[in-house]
Amino acid sequence: MSVDNPLWGAPRIHGELLKLGFEVAQSSIRQVHGQATWTALPALAHLPAATTRRTSRPWIYSLLRPLALICSMALSLFDWPAGGLVWVAVTTNPTADWIARQISEAFPWNEAPRYLIRDRDRVYGTMVTRRVRAMGIRDKPIASGSPWQNCFAERLIGSIRRECLDHFVILGEVHLRRILGAYAAYYNVPRTHRSLEKDAPFSRPVQRAGSIHSHAILGGLHHYYVRV
Repeated sequence: MSVDNPLWGAPRIHGELLKLGFEVAQSSIRQVHGQATWTALPALAHLPAATTRRTSRPWIYSLLRPLALICSMALSLFDWPAGGLVWVAVTTNPTADWIARQISEAFPWNEAPRYLIRDRDRVYGTMVTRRVRAMGIRDKPIASGSPWQNCFAERLIGSIRRECLDHFVILGEVHLRRILGAYAAYYNVPRTHRSLEKDAPFSRPVQRAGSIHSHAILGGLHHYYVRV
């Protein structure tokens, strides 16, 4: 599991093992996981230096422009009580009208949250505030320069980057939408969260019987383990 998922730390591995019915301490996993990481390092030392330079630099340069574009293309809506990713949308032209429409589509009228916590970006214009008010949602913009006041959403954005987008070269809007959709499904269903006591937003049952099978997610960047 550690080898198949190099982005996972001990807490993620521990959560996955708990869902497979293995009662083991996280401290023990951390010790074994650290040893597995260190044993992989000598193999990296044998890579030719010239090969590393030639392959890594063009990859980095090709990644910079798509990542800069993602900041203005993607919108994520997060349901704090459930800890789930409710809505992911992509556009090349984010406007107040577009954001208002995404909020309406993400939250049906009978399921609208009580509050909307957001930053003070100028794109949240009159159209957004009117739509939020009409849906009975209290608009709660955070203080200027205080991202910690929206810590759950900031954490989500960091997870999307570290666990997904930092490892892909985005080829366009359609490609980005497909990757974000796959990550959202992974984030909500199989991925375990420490804030949910090692459970998923859509709760996963503990499986204690059957052989273990793994399913690759996002091209093998992550794996989902089940017993059958």
